[in-house]
Amino acid sequence: MSAQLLLVDDEPGLREAVKDYLQESGFSVQVASNAREGWDWMQQNTPDLVISDIMMPQVDGYQFLKQLREDPRFQSLPVVFLTAKGMTGDRIQGYHAGVDAYLPKPFDPDELVAIVENLLTRRSAKLLAKAEEGETPDIAELASQIAQIKALLTQRNAIAQSPTPFKIDLTPREQSVLNLVAEGLMNKEIARRLETSVRNVEKYVSRLFSKTGTNSRTELVRFALEHGLAK
Repeated sequence: MSAQLLLVDDEPGLREAVKDYLQESGFSVQVASNAREGWDWMQQNTPDLVISDIMMPQVDGYQFLKQLREDPRFQSLPVVFLTAKGMTGDRIQGYHAGVDAYLPKPFDPDELVAIVENLLTRRSAKLLAKAEEGETPDIAELASQIAQIKALLTQRNAIAQSPTPFKIDLTPREQSVLNLVAEGLMNKEIARRLETSVRNVEKYVSRLFSKTGTNSRTELVRFALEHGLAK
């Protein structure tokens, strides 16, 4: 699956040109003409990376970034500023606000693609390292997944189930954990509900990932809903 990017820019010509170039480079791109539109879209979706202009009416890039960083779901989300403001002071302000990369206009689109690929690779490597070490994802990542699960639950009736239920052997405890994950509960809440340790819950969730071929709680819940596995 290609990475999902959110591009926020109030200049229609530039917005469409950048979107087309990014799509030709293999990314899936959602566009928004202003920060509020982008924020509204993110209440139901979590992109892998955000590219935002700074000089926008009503809510500028700095305010948009502040909004993202104050939300646990998006604290670790990579953000690239794409803007005509190229002075050193402006770049410093952007980095202090928590931006990951800053590309002044005019720019070479190949450089933008290189920046995006680099940030996505670093983020994936960080998550993979945590998984291999048996660590749980950071709070922001978990919060993001929980938010996506809750969004899925609101669409539960609209998610089509396959004609024949998917055949998968789950132990009673694995089924219980799956049901609670599908309710949008975090590991600590599941452990409390099942009167077990958080570590045990993490092991069950890992087994569910393995048995269903999924890599995140969001993918697991969607898979369970689509195949009638969640009770």
